[in-house]
Amino acid sequence: MIYFDNAATGGFKPDSVITAATAAMKFCANPGRSGHKLSLACLERVYNCRKLICEFLGGYSYDRTVFTKNCTEALNIALFGILKSGDEVVTTVAEHNSVLRPLEILKGRGVKVSYAPLDAEEIIKLVTPNTRAVIVTLASNVTGASTDISAIRKGIPEDTLLICDGAQACGHVPVDMLSNGIDALTVAGHKGMLGIQGSGALLFSERVNPDPIMCGGTGSESNNLNMPEYYPDRLESGTLSYPAIVSLGEGVMYLTANMYKSMDKVVNMTNYLCAELEKTDGVKVYSKPNPFGIVAFGLEKMQSEIVAYKLSEEYSICVRGGLHCAPLMHKSLGSDGLVRASVSAFNTSGECERFIEAVNGL
Repeated sequence: MIYFDNAATGGFKPDSVITAATAAMKFCANPGRSGHKLSLACLERVYNCRKLICEFLGGYSYDRTVFTKNCTEALNIALFGILKSGDEVVTTVAEHNSVLRPLEILKGRGVKVSYAPLDAEEIIKLVTPNTRAVIVTLASNVTGASTDISAIRKGIPEDTLLICDGAQACGHVPVDMLSNGIDALTVAGHKGMLGIQGSGALLFSERVNPDPIMCGGTGSESNNLNMPEYYPDRLESGTLSYPAIVSLGEGVMYLTANMYKSMDKVVNMTNYLCAELEKTDGVKVYSKPNPFGIVAFGLEKMQSEIVAYKLSEEYSICVRGGLHCAPLMHKSLGSDGLVRASVSAFNTSGECERFIEAVNGL
């Protein structure tokens, strides 16, 4: 089987990630929820992973690096925990439903939302002195398109928050919150960050203090019926997914040594796929070569979901068809659904060649 659905979830993990997650499942305790040695040892490991992730992504502080079960949870905390009635926000048509759906609810609560193309200049044009936050993806999950985050930060008022969805970018390219003035960054652990499913993170600056959207036990201030006021405890209710967190930490260590080499390989593969698909009769390509591994295209003669089904059933190739949970992006592209092939550095040039042969054979 050829797995080209890495933008949905990474299909391949480094051996070190698998070993760490397996070891954590074989022998673990509830991190920091008890006072015995094993619980404290697990808590120390969680802290070390928190430190690794914060430093890898240029975060502001370890305590403002919060673990979540995925990027969707991180985005929900960032949006519902920060935005209030009367706030004005600017976002883009390239956003995933993990952004669009919370914003739709917040619109009903008095938050004003404006939508721009995924272009720094167009985003900046919509920002006013009253704009509370700009919310922008670091990479489109549909086409792999991106924009200049540094230019956005420089072009908007200093007190306007910059919230970034890093689901498709983190782990693929260098991301530095501090140097780009990103106030909140959401992370999917199971994609480019190479962790297992159930891992994610929210990193945020001292300029924002998200309220919890879920309440419960933290192992701290147990006599207090309110959530603790300090982070990360304020946002980490319930038992942490220790194996997922450990896997994410191992993913960061792997990326620290291999990310730039992987990035070059992914760009080369997307370049090849885009170029070869452009040569195919009846195919329209919507992506340009990118380091995120995403190649979106459509066939004139066949609906995207049918293409994905036939590639799976007839050629054992995994891709995704449809809207990719990003309806406004498809509307802006004039599409009613596309095929998305998404590669990782663990894929091969031979798999890319067989994929092109399969598309030509449809």
